Amino acid sequence: MNILDKITTDKRIEVNLRKQLIPTKQLEQSVLFERNTISLVKSLRNSNTGIIAEHKRRSPSKQVINHNLNVFDVARGYENAGVCGMSVLTDGKYFGGSLDDLLTARSSCNLPLLRKEFIIDEYQILEAKSYGADVILLIAAILTRDEIKQFSELSKQLGLDVLLEIHNEEELHKSIMPSLDMLGVNNRNLKTFEVSLETSKQLSELIPNDFVKISESGISSIEAIKILQPFGYKGFLIGESFMKTNNPGESATQFIKDLQS
Repeated sequence: MNILDKITTDKRIEVNLRKQLIPTKQLEQSVLFERNTISLVKSLRNSNTGIIAEHKRRSPSKQVINHNLNVFDVARGYENAGVCGMSVLTDGKYFGGSLDDLLTARSSCNLPLLRKEFIIDEYQILEAKSYGADVILLIAAILTRDEIKQFSELSKQLGLDVLLEIHNEEELHKSIMPSLDMLGVNNRNLKTFEVSLETSKQLSELIPNDFVKISESGISSIEAIKILQPFGYKGFLIGESFMKTNNPGESATQFIKDLQS
């Protein structure tokens, strides 16, 4: 069983428990459920840097990244830095995140917020909307084509942008459909945890231009972004570089300044 299978198995149990505690009707009554979302797609298309900065306390591959920061400061810092969007990990067991992190980020900034989660049920999409997300992540490796269609179409009905994450050509061909907005290429091999930008390079020409291309994992240098921009990438998800520092907002500000110089 690789780590993704393990996470997915645990997630099914967790979601079933949550459904028993909070019915969908309650989610739909959230103040945030009716808000107009902020488009990450538009933000990326109008940007020359394309930085999506993440809030992440730990990960299965790196263990603890940073437990000392509060989401409020991180979100404010990222917004001041001029990032295009913020990704918020809401998985508790493996990443130390929660839906409350999403709620805090929403109250702290006007950035497009991505709920970074292992979505295996429509219920989680309703949760995302009711806790203030603008974008959801779907991971091709853990979903069937029918599930990707079902989840992405529901998201569009709710006004959410959809980012689909792929790791290889097979996942790409399985997943391409009009209800997606962005295709994210994860440069990390989930079986070995090795990271290679070659994955983004190889898959770039297979992704139709209707979709905004995003590269994820292993983006920690200006050089990596400069290498990938000519391949048509408009978005770069930076998960650990900023969070490893004492002030992610300041690190993001400096990074963006260097990228533009």
